[in-house]
Amino acid sequence: MSMSLNKVQLIGNLTRDPEMRQIPGGQVVTTFGMATNLVWTDQSGERQSKAEFHNIVAWRKLGEICGQYLKKGGKVYIEGRLQTRDWEGEDGVKRYRTEIVADNMIMLDKKGDNPGGGMDTSMEREAGGIEDSSSDDSFSEDAKEPASKKTAGKNTKNSEEEDVKIDDLPF
Repeated sequence: MSMSLNKVQLIGNLTRDPEMRQIPGGQVVTTFGMATNLVWTDQSGERQSKAEFHNIVAWRKLGEICGQYLKKGGKVYIEGRLQTRDWEGEDGVKRYRTEIVADNMIMLDKKGDNPGGGMDTSMEREAGGIEDSSSDDSFSEDAKEPASKKTAGKNTKNSEEEDVKIDDLPF
């Protein structure tokens, strides 16, 4: 039996406001852009940095929460898996898009910092897909632990459904 793993963890800022829509089956899907920054020192001792841009897709309840509470510029932790879709453009050329399908999201802005305003913590717990770590500047293992446990059971039953439905997306 071969082992396989597809897991992505990102901490970065939204590059655009989330776009929430309903696909024909009635499911909510939210997409947004996110940037992460790689910083290193080159051979001459100069500090360099390069931004990487990611396309994030969140489904169902997590999609609703992302669409409602995240705003451009906001800092988030995203956990999910890589997925590449392909389609044929009007010019007949095959195109590819790699995106991260989110399983979990944690807002990392302090209550006062979040461009979208603070989120009520009771709503977060009720939703089950995210944890409130907005009171903490740095992202710690403690903040991640409960969120991972909480979503672990839910993710498995949805993955097949997501794979099928992703082709119905109008973008």
